[in-house]
Amino acid sequence: MPDYGHALEFGVFLTPSNERPDAVVELAQFAERSGVDLVTFQDHPYQRRFLDAWTLLSFVAARTSRVRLSPNVACLPLRPPAVLARAVAGLDLLSGGRVELALGAGAFWDAIEAMGAARLTPGESVRALEEAIDIIRALWDTGERGGVTYEGERYTIRGAARGPAPAHDVGIWIGAYKPRMLRLTGRKGDGWLPTLSYLEPGALAAGNAAIDAAARDAGRDPAAVRRILNIGGTFSARRGDGLLDGPVAQWVEALTALAVEDGASGFILQGDDPAAIATFAGEVAPAVREAVAAARAGAPPAAAPPPVDVGTEGEGEDEYERLGVAPTPDDGTRITGPLPWDEASRPHRAPSGPDVQYTARGRAVGRHLIDVHDMLRTELTELRGIVAQVRDGALGAGDARSALNAMAMRQNDWTLGAFCARYCTVVAQHHGLEDDAVFPHLARTDTALRPVIDRLTDEHHVIHDAIEEVDRALVDHLEHPDDFTRLQAAIDVLTDTLLSHLSYEEHELVEPLARLGFYPDQV
Repeated sequence: MPDYGHALEFGVFLTPSNERPDAVVELAQFAERSGVDLVTFQDHPYQRRFLDAWTLLSFVAARTSRVRLSPNVACLPLRPPAVLARAVAGLDLLSGGRVELALGAGAFWDAIEAMGAARLTPGESVRALEEAIDIIRALWDTGERGGVTYEGERYTIRGAARGPAPAHDVGIWIGAYKPRMLRLTGRKGDGWLPTLSYLEPGALAAGNAAIDAAARDAGRDPAAVRRILNIGGTFSARRGDGLLDGPVAQWVEALTALAVEDGASGFILQGDDPAAIATFAGEVAPAVREAVAAARAGAPPAAAPPPVDVGTEGEGEDEYERLGVAPTPDDGTRITGPLPWDEASRPHRAPSGPDVQYTARGRAVGRHLIDVHDMLRTELTELRGIVAQVRDGALGAGDARSALNAMAMRQNDWTLGAFCARYCTVVAQHHGLEDDAVFPHLARTDTALRPVIDRLTDEHHVIHDAIEEVDRALVDHLEHPDDFTRLQAAIDVLTDTLLSHLSYEEHELVEPLARLGFYPDQV
């Protein structure tokens, strides 16, 4: 089958369990920090053990900043399309254009009927889905005048007011397997979203062919329909019997083939294991992107990296070459005067020796620390931009405070100890682990790190005070709107201390994390 040329996207499919609601949200945040493009949740309103999908999506949207969100898939029989259109558009506006809509015609009809909806035949459910797509798109189309009137077999709309329009062109993806649903996807869908394990051999190619034919019959380019797959598997050192049961290299090979031979451009990992999510986002996704780009350019893909290091010189830059991870350098540039701490007195760990080996998962853990720090560097840049807007009169100090309070750095979730406490809580739910923070684990496992960890902890307190001073300076500016001295000084001190600290922490902890993991036995 053809490669439709779409940019690749990688997401996760998380269980919306209501047993530990905080853990579900934390896992979604972890997925965002790991680098996935999309977080999705199944929608089964009749399942008493699940959180309501739209309530959860809205909450997660407020607790994330980059990742896109979607049901997987929305249960249309229990989601009236006119109301669903409003819900999607509203959340897309609130989240800054981060919502997609995956729709299903309905399953588990006994449970659906028990919730008060009418049972539909397969043919009726397909026609209802087509009507719903028409209604949703009509309500989003605020360029047309007048209300929406629709007389369908299943749905009737009489002059419903249009709008709001979503913040971006929301994609409507359809969970389809049977011929009628596939043809509907070709006629009116923006994406096809099946679960790979539900497809019989040859069904992916047959589904693509059916969608392509229906799209052409409707006067559409088949490439207008994105092909997205829910996938599952396990990461292990040896190849297993399943397509996605084995080492990272096997996953890369399989997903690359699905992209260039079967047109898949989205891969959504099913499961709630943070380590698997980190590996999928940090190792599989970039390697598949590289391999697909090479295939599209007609060049052979680059060889996958070896699972462990070769023995080379174990000091300085060679250490990071073996790790495959480079800490962010500190060039020594400072906006303010001396920092609140003496940088020359910082303790340092000993370099690893040439006989130290790192697993692929270990490398991903080390990389993850830098990813979290990069998020903080981005927030710092955003905060400096907000303060500049306050100086220019384009933004009020109150609005600037609201923006600061929404940032991870203000919520004190950014420090490695606090972040990993949240991370390990999620892991403990699935693996029975007891550790609640990374610092005690590292200090216990490698006692030589204790001076470094004590120093990092002390610097965390200083940076916390610097963040609080920015907030106090914004409050002061409300009372003295013509005086920017304190506000500018506070943001400059935060910039110098945070950037210095993040670089120091990476140089000291990337290697131990790759070697020892966030928790015992991780790597």
